[in-house]
Amino acid sequence: MTWTRDSWRERPAKHIPDDYPNPDAVAAVEAELSTYPPLVFAGEARRLRASLAEVAAGKAFLLQGGDCAESFKEFHPNNIRDTFRVLLQMAVALTFGAAMPVVKVGRIAGQFAKPRSSPVETIDGVTLPSYRGDNINSQKFSADARAPDPQRLLKAYGQAAATLNLIRAFATGGYADLRNVHKWNLEFVSGNAQEDRYRVLADKISEALTFMEACGVLGEDIRALREVNFYTSHEALLLGYEAAMTRVDSTTGDWYDTSAHMLWIGDRTRQPDGAHVEFCRGVENPIGIKCGPSLEPDELLTLLDILNPKNEAGRIVLIARFGADNASAGLPPLLQKVQGEGREVVWSCDPMHGNTIKASSGYKTRPFDAILSEVNTFVDVCRAEGAHPGGVHFEMTGQNVTECLGGSQEISEADLSSRYHTHCDPRLNATQSLELAYILADRFKEFRK
Repeated sequence: MTWTRDSWRERPAKHIPDDYPNPDAVAAVEAELSTYPPLVFAGEARRLRASLAEVAAGKAFLLQGGDCAESFKEFHPNNIRDTFRVLLQMAVALTFGAAMPVVKVGRIAGQFAKPRSSPVETIDGVTLPSYRGDNINSQKFSADARAPDPQRLLKAYGQAAATLNLIRAFATGGYADLRNVHKWNLEFVSGNAQEDRYRVLADKISEALTFMEACGVLGEDIRALREVNFYTSHEALLLGYEAAMTRVDSTTGDWYDTSAHMLWIGDRTRQPDGAHVEFCRGVENPIGIKCGPSLEPDELLTLLDILNPKNEAGRIVLIARFGADNASAGLPPLLQKVQGEGREVVWSCDPMHGNTIKASSGYKTRPFDAILSEVNTFVDVCRAEGAHPGGVHFEMTGQNVTECLGGSQEISEADLSSRYHTHCDPRLNATQSLELAYILADRFKEFRK
């Protein structure tokens, strides 16, 4: 079938709000967005696809992480810096352990909207629309605040543009220089095991760079030591916004969604005949597919046929999200089917969404041990099936939050209320994120031995 930028509108669309008070106002905002400059460029998306092809071949590793849902309230340069910084730290640990390049992709500069289990929420007998992300409505519990407002899309675009501007400065302006590896430390991890281990790693890197310079190989002459390629991603949920940001690349004639380098289709919106799959099949960005317990192997092959008919490496990232208790049974059939058919994909693990529980205090949380267990199962199953465990997908922040239980900080249920700041789902803090990176790096060291 012929694809157009709006052909998705003829398909059933889940988790897209259809209760905007004024549909004409939505259309006007989308028309305005279509005249705005792109947030990312087609050449950058092609470069990411080339890097993901290396991951698919087992020659690199994908690190994808960032906020569950970005918010207007927490928009601050320090928060952007801290998330970027901990991703750099994690990448260094993984690069050192796996002895391979790490492709760095943030859940940032566009990850606002979230699908919700229920379209409504009831508090004290009052029922209102659920909070669906700051680019749709407000978290405040009132009728006016929960009404979808298309003007929020314009604010989200502005925040994404400012975020990308700062990230590009960090990535290419000297902050990401490996010679600054000691300066990337996070103040609040001082004195714990992750701090100590990071200092040892930083010392080794500094010694290696000093040796190289003594041999005449200068850091300022090597771009890979001075700068990093950092990419953005988000769930392609609000298709009106995504379509407005989709443009024809003047150099190739192909369509690219310029809202992010990489998009993914959620576990709740991956229907083969649905609007989200229809939209994503026509853009050339790398596409992720969340793969949960309800996904059958044959349906996954159908999705691959639709989204990657030429079986091109670097186009598809399969993001497994089963939960610690289900991964060992649910993942192997998908791996066997896809590997058996010779499909070129990146296998990645989202150990967050299947491990959400409610604490006795009422807070949604995620146990660190369950997250780690699913990551370990993912690695074991991939290796058993002859596939490269190619990546991880974390909901995390550089802030010192207390939203996920456990880890070396031993965050307890009693600690959750002290710094529980998420607008949606619980996130790993910087210390927990770095701890997972070290554990994963150790596993790759074992493989190399």
